[in-house]
Amino acid sequence: MSWCESQIGVDYVFGLAKNSRLLQLSKSTQDRACLEYSQKLQTVVEFFETLFSPSDDLKKQATALVNSSVWYSSLDYKTLDSWSRNRRVVSKVEYSAQGVNTRFVVTSLPTNKVTPGRVYTKKYCPRGQMENSFKEQKLEMKSDRTSTHTFAGNQLRLWFSSIAYILINALREKALAKTELRNAQVGTIRTKLLKLGATITISSRRVLIAISNACAYKDIFAVYQCLLKLPCPG
Repeated sequence: MSWCESQIGVDYVFGLAKNSRLLQLSKSTQDRACLEYSQKLQTVVEFFETLFSPSDDLKKQATALVNSSVWYSSLDYKTLDSWSRNRRVVSKVEYSAQGVNTRFVVTSLPTNKVTPGRVYTKKYCPRGQMENSFKEQKLEMKSDRTSTHTFAGNQLRLWFSSIAYILINALREKALAKTELRNAQVGTIRTKLLKLGATITISSRRVLIAISNACAYKDIFAVYQCLLKLPCPG
């Protein structure tokens, strides 16, 4: 953090482990989140009581219909020894039927430019999604399989896995957006759409691929029509 602050035009957002002092500073935000969730839950419970006989199960059933309450706030915080200055810490408090869940990030972004909610949702959370993409390419596209004896050979393997990931990700975003596989992992798409048994018939004019009529995902193969409508960059 000190290095980033010594540079011109460099900002940061880092995850910060919770401790008793941070939890105490965010106590008022926790109370507001708890109050909001309790009010939402009570409204649903009271509505249920107009339809059904009052019972202990009504509250349990109502929790399934009530979204958790999420509150964000900015704190001015400095550690006892390790930090040389006060810094902005953003707290995320989520209250649900399971109780309260509080997380913290520290950032150099000023409050007058980026609100606490945007710091967490738009600046911090996308970092985690990016790491998921790296993991997906490594596990599903085998980008870590660099077992040849030459640098060029391993580089070629990495290129192939990267190109394959880009193609399947484009398929997911452009053609599967309105299907049940819109958020599927690359491995799921490979298994359900690409690794299928089929009868292949080759003639002088075309190659016909016939997939069984019992295929569970035959409706999703309409994505082919979506691909035909995409503009051709070449």
